[in-house]
Amino acid sequence: MFLLGTLVNGLLIIIGTLLGKLLHRIPEGMKVTVMYAIGLSVMVLGLQMGLKSENFPIVIISLVVGAVAGELLKLENKLNDLGQWLERKVGSKGERSISEGFVNATLIFVIGAMAIIGALKSGIHGDHQVLYTKSLIDGFTALFLTTTLGIGVIFSAVPVVLYEGLIAMFATQIDRFVPQALMNQFIVEMTATGGIMIFAIGLNLTGITKIKVANLLPGIVVIGVIVTAIYMYHQFIQ
Repeated sequence: MFLLGTLVNGLLIIIGTLLGKLLHRIPEGMKVTVMYAIGLSVMVLGLQMGLKSENFPIVIISLVVGAVAGELLKLENKLNDLGQWLERKVGSKGERSISEGFVNATLIFVIGAMAIIGALKSGIHGDHQVLYTKSLIDGFTALFLTTTLGIGVIFSAVPVVLYEGLIAMFATQIDRFVPQALMNQFIVEMTATGGIMIFAIGLNLTGITKIKVANLLPGIVVIGVIVTAIYMYHQFIQ
């Protein structure tokens, strides 16, 4: 079942959120310190990923073009609007913004190499180990995020399942028309680009910045276009 890893990922996010909700009585000072710890950890993870690029100009171009496209499409606003709609439906007094929890958790869980690589492995080989590992990490992250950002974190399970599920479904056929060398190069540069976005999320979580990370997401698509163009050029001149 190629969706097994994806479903486990979504389930552990929900479980982690519910456990975090039970621990909501943690003192406010501790919550703030935990949020800083999560933010710093996310920044280090993003930095590690960002340094894996083999052609950094591709990353820069992708982020710049992606940022322009994201601003024109107003992706951050649309994601916030969805979170605010959820807040109006299920929000309760005394909680932090459901929109804040939904948006931050969604970006943390969706952006990154593990989501794409894990979903590809699930679809191509039926190997769910990467997504199982990601599920454990996401579950613990959801637990701690919920203690500070509230129940809105639970709704991030929906875009995670849809995102990884679509990639896994696509991956069942991908090896028929995408060369392995091209896929490997895409994953390397996508990892670096996603790492910079994750680093930005860490900065936001610590309160240092207010970067509209969702508006950078088109950069992932730009990476695919640039890497494909370079691959086809090399094939042409050989």
